[in-house]
Amino acid sequence: MNYYLIAPAKSFHQSENLLTYESETPLQIGHIVEIPLGRQNAIGVVVKKTKKPDFTTKPINNILYETPLPEHLIKAMLWLTDYYRCPLSSVVQAALPRGITKKRRSATKDLANTLFSSKSQNPLSKSQRRAIDEIEANPANTVLLHGITGSGKTNIYIELTKHQLELGKSIILLVPEIALTSQLVQNFQYHFKDVILLHSEQTEATRHLLWQKALEADTPQIIIGPRSALFAPVKNLGLIIIDEAHEPSYHQDQNPKYSALRLASQMSKTILGTATPLISDYYICKQHKAIVELDELAIKSNKTTTIKLIDFKDRAVFARNRLISTPLIESIQQSLDNHQQSLIFHNRRGSAPLTICDHCGWEALCENCLLPLVLHADKFQLRCHTCGRNYPVPTACPECKNASIHHKGFGTKLIEEELKKLFPQAKIGRFDADTASNEQLDKVYTEVKNGSYDILVGTQMLAKGFDFPNLSTLGVVQADAGLNLPDFSAEERSYQLITQVIGRANRGHQNSRIFIQTFRPNQEIIRFASQANYSEFYDYLLSKRQMAKLPPYTFLLKLSLSYKTEKATVANAQKLFKNINQIVKKDQLQQISITPPMPAFHEHERSGYTWQIIVKAKSRKDLVKIFDQLDKSSYLHYDFDPYTLL
Repeated sequence: MNYYLIAPAKSFHQSENLLTYESETPLQIGHIVEIPLGRQNAIGVVVKKTKKPDFTTKPINNILYETPLPEHLIKAMLWLTDYYRCPLSSVVQAALPRGITKKRRSATKDLANTLFSSKSQNPLSKSQRRAIDEIEANPANTVLLHGITGSGKTNIYIELTKHQLELGKSIILLVPEIALTSQLVQNFQYHFKDVILLHSEQTEATRHLLWQKALEADTPQIIIGPRSALFAPVKNLGLIIIDEAHEPSYHQDQNPKYSALRLASQMSKTILGTATPLISDYYICKQHKAIVELDELAIKSNKTTTIKLIDFKDRAVFARNRLISTPLIESIQQSLDNHQQSLIFHNRRGSAPLTICDHCGWEALCENCLLPLVLHADKFQLRCHTCGRNYPVPTACPECKNASIHHKGFGTKLIEEELKKLFPQAKIGRFDADTASNEQLDKVYTEVKNGSYDILVGTQMLAKGFDFPNLSTLGVVQADAGLNLPDFSAEERSYQLITQVIGRANRGHQNSRIFIQTFRPNQEIIRFASQANYSEFYDYLLSKRQMAKLPPYTFLLKLSLSYKTEKATVANAQKLFKNINQIVKKDQLQQISITPPMPAFHEHERSGYTWQIIVKAKSRKDLVKIFDQLDKSSYLHYDFDPYTLL
């Protein structure tokens, strides 16, 4: 009889993450098995062989797949559990496809999503060849490819992939969202015969079959997908490439909570590709001499780009329209006359983010989230952008019955309506989360690229990965909109968004004119972004982080408590604060900073109240030591290394 430690993909009421089972058939580490768990059956993964225990064990029911999960994946799951202190059952559940026990019919279409057409690749520039040589020669496990927008990072990814395939190794390419990076995906599909694409729009059956294809393949595989693609069971993993590595979507905020960047670095050599690296990543890679700079455009061009800052407070510049400045309007008209495109960016969708009564001050809030509702004028309804609930637009105030209801602020829908008035003959396309799925940018990108649309309006969806060769006018409607958030990452995120959207026009295709409208034209972040000056931005923000004892100089643990009543929430938060201080004193931990209990950014919802405590430590081990001694009630939520404190 053989005995094995199994990690179930289902939570159970024990402190251990592993359970012992017996099997007459010898098993390998990584085998996926079906096991009895309580009164039901569950799926589990063999993690380790063990000796016969001194208690009675249950037999493994059956082996689901003859091919075991690769060793690197088992190690990654165990590391993730230990590093982020999350249940191993939730990690196993995330690593395995849904419906894994179901019998699937053979695929009737090519599961590899192949579009291979032997498309010729643009010759690599000297800068790109140098970057490839530096990446492959660098001994560091994680290398940051800091390439300006339009520098040809995709060509470098393709060349690195070719090298790995020649060595008989698989690669995983992570993208923030498949829909926002369809151009990069298509480039890979053109150059390689067999690309496995994994994403959330696929059916459960398709994802399962693709996962099984990767598991059972004997040849090197190319996997492309969002952060969950890291769990693709490929053999001989040689390289992980993370495109747009600064994106928040690489952080999972539900159990198991983890950073795909940190997990990837534990699995294989990892390339972080981005024009706007996270401050912490740049700092760490700089310490290890693992930064490769790419500061030349891939397309050599004599085209010029002008950038103009426009003060939103100067109302004389907004004489023709309250949202769009006269210089921007004139530039859009010039682009239309020359049969070129314009792009108008504003990172807020809807028509107006605030509906209030000017008489008594009543504000339209979501009944569930207690957050401001956003007006969507095209459907004439109020919508909560947190839970998605819709409400009718009131004609009179529910409190004072006065008819003085006003809608404040603006979003992409209102901007679209203003542009239609200014340019009635132009074909305008709006691209944001409210756009119908069949009209999203990735679905109509070929038409956009060919110039079928005159003016593009949208949120950050327009700022990522797409190349618009006909673009000559770019307008950022309110560049400082994100700077008002009370969070340490607000400035960093604003710089990234502005820089990325500027990069849509500054690619050497056309003589381009960029207009950045802002209430704070002298603000440092706006200035750094308009100049594409990452070096000064990095020094500026790093200095602020050091003074505030924030990453990369400290590690963070966010602890949140949620109860039905405010009294219970405050009382338990104070109790938790006292407990943490006692642990720090008892264990004589040094360089620990604990914020007093404070209301969370979204403090009050219908389900209750949430307060939070932030623990900062010079050593991450000290954070773990504190956390391990806390009472893990269902009211406590925790997040190691949070990318935001909101």
